[in-house]
Amino acid sequence: MNNRKKIHIVGTHGVPAKYGGFETLADFLCQNLNEDYEITVYCNAHKYPVKEKYYFGAKLKYLKLEANGFKGIFYDLITYVQALFSADVILYLSPVGSGFMTPLKYLFNKKVIVNHGGLNEWEREKLSPIQKIWAKFNHRVAAKFADINIADNFLYQKSLKDIFNADSKVIRYGGDHVTKIDVEDYRFAEKYSFVKNKYAVSVSRAQLDNNIHIVLEAFEDFEEYKIVLISNWGISKYGLELKDKYKNHPNMILLDAIYDKDELDYIRGNALLYIHSHSRCGTAPSLVEAMCLENSIISFDVPTNRETTKNEAYYFSNSSSLIDVLSMLSSTEIKSNKVNMMNIAVKEYSWKIISREYRELIEVSS
Repeated sequence: MNNRKKIHIVGTHGVPAKYGGFETLADFLCQNLNEDYEITVYCNAHKYPVKEKYYFGAKLKYLKLEANGFKGIFYDLITYVQALFSADVILYLSPVGSGFMTPLKYLFNKKVIVNHGGLNEWEREKLSPIQKIWAKFNHRVAAKFADINIADNFLYQKSLKDIFNADSKVIRYGGDHVTKIDVEDYRFAEKYSFVKNKYAVSVSRAQLDNNIHIVLEAFEDFEEYKIVLISNWGISKYGLELKDKYKNHPNMILLDAIYDKDELDYIRGNALLYIHSHSRCGTAPSLVEAMCLENSIISFDVPTNRETTKNEAYYFSNSSSLIDVLSMLSSTEIKSNKVNMMNIAVKEYSWKIISREYRELIEVSS
């Protein structure tokens, strides 16, 4: 007889991960906890043309609604209600749009673990005033009624306590799913011939708080090596305007978003250094992955990025300070920083360690 607890994961586009950090988290929880629990993951049918029934033993359920934007409210609501009927524990990832439904757990006597991410979502510049109010409201309700709250860094843990008087557990994201790929790999060597030369790399969504413009402004004047910047340029006016402005600059290689893991790892893993330009993130998956690829890190100077890198990276706050850092770094310092970043990553950002921490919370909550 199967007595394994039923864990339902809601709030993501689904697995296998194709979209972002929460999806990657769900992916590796499926991989590492499938022998302990019966896991169900709710998936955005639009993201998966081929609809598999199982993933590493986890059952997949599809909903024909987009999982973000206004439709995402209904996506979360429907999947959450479905989970209430059959789950023992619900793991709700990112309550920014639909945290208001968390109290429904009392109708079914269910346990709910809420992962709030890593920053005050309601402070994002890209949100309208109404969206900011809505986001804060949803985090407030979720924080109040969850059985356990999760933050991905200690700064956000403090924020949840200060703003909502909510206790939380810090569990980070993993990054050791990335792979170092040899520069001569036949799949990519011809397409990305620039990898045989020195270059810096940066990966960001094209939104203002990711500060792509600062990186590009710096490389207008820094000419020692090129910047390879990978982004989904077409999602915003901001991205489109930047790509149009810099697309022919001789010191810049602007690539569209790459969703093939090996292809992305090939470019990142063979770079001289990685520039993390996000100013509003918690434990940013892209930063953690770069650390796990043994990149030397130059990071935008905000407290969350300093915490993620344990104050061991190099930091900038504008284009001129980025130029200063790039200009002063010696090859010896770059090599030393690669080792420091990798050592931190091994200790802090292993999916097996993170999955074990989730297992412990599930046992406590149920």
